[in-house]
Amino acid sequence: MPTELEQLVDFVSHGNTQVRQLAVENLVPYSLTDPAIFKTNQLLPVKDLKLLVRDYEKIAHDATTILINLTSDREILESLASDKEFVKTLLGRVTNPSEPNANLISMLLANLAKYDELKDILTVSAPAPKELASNNKAIDQLLDLFVKGADGTYNKAADFDYLSYLFADLAKHKEGRQYFLTKQEYDGVVPLTKLVVFTEHKSDIRRKGVASTIKNVAFEIDSHPSFLDEDEINILPYLLLPITGNEEFTEEESVSMLPDLQLLPPDKRRDSDPSIIQTHIETLILLTTTRQGRDLMREVKVYPIVRETHLHVEHDEVRDACERLVQVLMRDEEGEEVGEGMKALERIPRTGKPSHPQIAHGAGSWAKQDVEEDDDEDDDDDDKIVEV
Repeated sequence: MPTELEQLVDFVSHGNTQVRQLAVENLVPYSLTDPAIFKTNQLLPVKDLKLLVRDYEKIAHDATTILINLTSDREILESLASDKEFVKTLLGRVTNPSEPNANLISMLLANLAKYDELKDILTVSAPAPKELASNNKAIDQLLDLFVKGADGTYNKAADFDYLSYLFADLAKHKEGRQYFLTKQEYDGVVPLTKLVVFTEHKSDIRRKGVASTIKNVAFEIDSHPSFLDEDEINILPYLLLPITGNEEFTEEESVSMLPDLQLLPPDKRRDSDPSIIQTHIETLILLTTTRQGRDLMREVKVYPIVRETHLHVEHDEVRDACERLVQVLMRDEEGEEVGEGMKALERIPRTGKPSHPQIAHGAGSWAKQDVEEDDDEDDDDDDKIVEV
């Protein structure tokens, strides 16, 4: 005989609107504590919840919240992300300028990207709403949504910050990296340049996802000249400003720094999230793969900025990354001494010697919804970026 909870799950597909609403509202907490109840009858409850994403606003809100939380289950994740029609439904709704649950759908899309085959979204085509002024490629529409969401000009109910986690996971794949580095015909813009401007945005979620996306795209070593070129991506200012505080540098150091790094205001603060600082420094390390990258960083005095970051950010992984970067910049180049004015960063480690594992692609964080909360929260415990 079905338990009361199992009976409640059955009511998700009830024909009466009020019954459906009460069912999903009361099931939200169980999506976190007892996800197995949604896996009965070959995931039939999950299939019902997918339909409710298109239901009345409150029902759709709770159904989407449940699905967000259930994506931590691998079987459910694959069931959702491999359903191409369901993904297209989500795309159609998230791009609707009057969609009240657009942020929740952004969170769900971000989680679905944990399933590698969701990279197929890079090839999905769908008509764009005229208000978006985008083209018919779904990925271009999502990127344009993300840009417009920064100031709330597209949908008053959404900021689309969680799409940055989707971008980060797509950039783990070569197809994704190539997309972010390829100028698009409809607007003549390289997609990555639309993202880099948000490395100092007020939203922690947006900054974190953008930082991870940049780092993952930087694994395309052949594209490093474009990363460094002032007339192309020009990435260095966007990596250095977030890790720079209000410290004073010598005149010799300051005069050689990038123009954006000179004459900073006295209230300048570096990013408050050490994991984001770590990600930016790891990206700088990736950019030292080429001689051009190393020479440019020496020329524009990256060392003093990293030195001060190492001194003022009390975070082991950040300091490990700073030390690794300085080691590379100090290293002589084929018999040529290039480390003048630099010295190794030192500290007394709290727990033995710091380790330096290889840099790995950084996944976007998981989105997770708590019960009866509209504010977005991300769970930092899963898929953290591997430290240097």
